[in-house]
Amino acid sequence: MDLINEMRTLWEQHVAWTRMLIISIASDLPDEALVTKRLLRNPPDMAAVFRRYYGDEIASQFNKLFTDHLVIPARLVKAAKAGDQKAAAEEEKKWYANADELAAFLSGINPNWSEKALKAMLHEHLKLTKSEAVYRLTKDYAADIAVFDEIEKQALAMADEFANGIVKQFPDRFRK
Repeated sequence: MDLINEMRTLWEQHVAWTRMLIISIASDLPDEALVTKRLLRNPPDMAAVFRRYYGDEIASQFNKLFTDHLVIPARLVKAAKAGDQKAAAEEEKKWYANADELAAFLSGINPNWSEKALKAMLHEHLKLTKSEAVYRLTKDYAADIAVFDEIEKQALAMADEFANGIVKQFPDRFRK
């Protein structure tokens, strides 16, 4: 349960701070740099969990990939806000490529995580997050809030998937 709770907390923080950054960028809030800094604490926090099971090298690779997972959409939101559709499309393409790279990497370290299933989960996560940003940028706040509810549920499901995969891979490290 400790691992499940830890993963859930980290994924909740991930989606909450991502949301706060979207709001900061969309509204030109003066806290954007501080929110970005806090959001970018999430990859090393998650990497610390991976480090306990997979070691420093895997944790470092995860940290880099997951940092990109956060930096790319910030650029995408800024490009969309500026009306630069070409740059937004390029960043979105990079974002999905990063998700595919994350899925391949994670499935390679844990046989309980199917690359196909991880891609589907991550692509759904990106689709929902993009919708959240679009709704925020177009000031459709009701839809923005509604999609965040979906993001939160999906993030908790991803957290459970990751925690359960680790437990299955390392059963002797967990008490019954």
